[in-house]
Amino acid sequence: MTIQSGPGDSRLDPHLSVIVSERRRLLNLAYRLLGSLSEAEDVVQETYARWYAMSRPQQQAVESVGAWLTTVASRICLSLLGSARARRERYVGEWVPEPVPEPAEWITGRPGDTTGDPADRITLDESVNMAFLVVLESMTPAERVAFILHDVFRYPFAEVADIVGRTPAACRQLASSARRRIRAAQAPAPPTAQQARIVRDFKQAWEAKDVNALIGLLDPDATATGDGGGVVTASLDPVEGAERIARFLTGRAGAGSLTVRECTVNGRPGLVAQSDGVTVSVYAFDVVGDRIKRIWAVLNPDKLRPWT
Repeated sequence: MTIQSGPGDSRLDPHLSVIVSERRRLLNLAYRLLGSLSEAEDVVQETYARWYAMSRPQQQAVESVGAWLTTVASRICLSLLGSARARRERYVGEWVPEPVPEPAEWITGRPGDTTGDPADRITLDESVNMAFLVVLESMTPAERVAFILHDVFRYPFAEVADIVGRTPAACRQLASSARRRIRAAQAPAPPTAQQARIVRDFKQAWEAKDVNALIGLLDPDATATGDGGGVVTASLDPVEGAERIARFLTGRAGAGSLTVRECTVNGRPGLVAQSDGVTVSVYAFDVVGDRIKRIWAVLNPDKLRPWT
């Protein structure tokens, strides 16, 4: 990314160090709000473009550059969320948030911030897992922005209100409603080591095309959702039920020729499938107890850029 000073100004931008240091946090914020790393990157670029479109006196009048950048980026995301819902209704097949690999240093937000009631907070790692992002998709744009800003990034409701354009009390209600959705939709996740073991067993059973072993690893009411974006063949509707999922996966043409490896997907154990070194699909899992409850398979190549 290239950041330049205003037109005709040869002096070093006095705000440059702040601008650069804020990029990771802005990217963190925009990804959680939009569920797309590529769109989040566009938001950050647009935010910086608006900053440098201002005159030097206008920039100097800004009391907090970080707060200004956050406000602008959040408002851009709020606007995009309104149009994104319409775009996703026209999307071919199921839309799944864009998966991100690890290590990815941008995945962590405001380090050292321990304010607030821990019992009422969602940790940064939890806020990026696929199950969490999918629940966020069910929220209204205002709910999502208020919740992410307050519960994840710890912004006070007075600041959230200025960004969303509502009163602090209204934003408190929005965040509370979003919090209830999260709690109703998500079961406590087992330890990471247990999740990794179950995903590893799933990988081995899939490679062996062992239908019975796969059924034993899946919750009887499990759901598998594929996102090909209309570009790559994927089931247009979610596949439901352990046996149907097992037979669908083992029956996929060419599945045996892929190289499948374990990896971290959005902070949790997952799988990535490659063909001749090129990533063709990424799998995220929601493990409840000792069974896999949900699988998200992303095959849309536009969403696999960070994996290439």
